[in-house]
Amino acid sequence: MNPETDIGYMRLALSLAERGMGWTSPNPMVGAVVVRDGKAIAEGYHPSCGEAHAERIALEKAGGQAVGATLYVTLEPCAHHGKTPPCLDCVLASGVARVVIAMEDPNPLVHGKSIQALRDNGIEVAVGICEKEARVLNYPFLSSMLRQRPWVTLKYAMTLDGKIATSTGDSKWVSGEESRAGVQDIRKRHRAILVGFRTALTDDPLLTCRETGDPPPRQPLRIVLGGIGGLPPSSQLAATSTQFPTLHVLSGQRWQNPIREPGDVEGLLITTQGSILHELMKVLYEREIDSLLVEGGARTLSSFMEAGLVDEIYAFIAPKILNDFDALSPFPGEGGSGLMSDAIQLQRVSIQTYGQDVLVHGYLTEL
Repeated sequence: MNPETDIGYMRLALSLAERGMGWTSPNPMVGAVVVRDGKAIAEGYHPSCGEAHAERIALEKAGGQAVGATLYVTLEPCAHHGKTPPCLDCVLASGVARVVIAMEDPNPLVHGKSIQALRDNGIEVAVGICEKEARVLNYPFLSSMLRQRPWVTLKYAMTLDGKIATSTGDSKWVSGEESRAGVQDIRKRHRAILVGFRTALTDDPLLTCRETGDPPPRQPLRIVLGGIGGLPPSSQLAATSTQFPTLHVLSGQRWQNPIREPGDVEGLLITTQGSILHELMKVLYEREIDSLLVEGGARTLSSFMEAGLVDEIYAFIAPKILNDFDALSPFPGEGGSGLMSDAIQLQRVSIQTYGQDVLVHGYLTEL
């Protein structure tokens, strides 16, 4: 088949996969399209963890028309029993003549096995169509599989002179309403949101996704890092902890006894001698949290950068100038060499406007 045709149908499958955004974790987002005689006759996507996979949905819709058709799927079909049966079985039983796969599954239970099984059964297989787009879509899944830690994204808003708050700590609001609405889409992509204790006190954030869309977004785990005691009972985080899961992480080097937390806030004491952030990554991985959005202040943002844990950045820039020498910058750390040539460079940068604000989005990691 024409390579351009394969690319077109695979991009359709990728757009279908995105419909599962925020719901499939810890599973990947997957889309599938069945094409016969040059027409897409059935589509499917994985709607949420535990539900049917994309290729099974698409093939069931196609029914007998799948015989001799081409299946486009954004990830190698699974070959193992999990919460659902192996998709490999239904692909083999469908009678498709050709399968086009965007990327191999990094899961060692699957990796390459389904592709080989399809070929062994006389099915033509093409792999790597729109692979980069498929990998970017599922960076959190890849991070969990390949690095055993969540994908970490930083998000912050700053003025034109690079300040996230005034010298008094005032930060409401750096960005405009359009930018703050755009943050909701970023939050939906992540399974956990983290702020530092100081931000939790001064901003009193709620850290939830607005209940919009059909279906409404799955709410993230809310994490507060550090502090000098439990969260204030009057804070929004504590007051809503029975409704939204909330975790307060403290270092055991500072606190030898558990801190009493209000409401249903879970206290977590990390006692490692090493980096509390790296240990937190292990904890989140064990809880099947594959993506973390850091919305903290300068100290929290810098700590993740200096720990080498940042994979992606969203920076909202407002057309404002504070002209305040002591105002806070997003990264006031001491990890720089003093040379511009050593500056951390974002890759695959994109720029978007939100009202009068500009969003700069880029990556520090490729998987």
